Amino acid sequence: MEHEPLPPEGHAEVRVVATTPEAARRVAEVLRRCFASSEQRSYPAGSEGGTRLHLTLDTAHAAEPARSWLAASKATEHAGAHSDEV
Repeated sequence: MEHEPLPPEGHAEVRVVATTPEAARRVAEVLRRCFASSEQRSYPAGSEGGTRLHLTLDTAHAAEPARSWLAASKATEHAGAHSDEV
């Protein structure tokens, strides 16, 4: 299985899947309040409907509240993919 290329250093690729475009946009709006980001791109989520939204976050330029959360958080050794992720 091929993997997507990694984003540049200091960036994170985010995928939001929601039943409605409005729900996906609300999640993206909250993320953009915490991080600088690229323009969001949206796509149909599948044959049953829904929306898949993609955006790139600049984690090197975090705004509050993300800045304080990132400073207080630590990476865990056992963090891994969810059971439905590759």
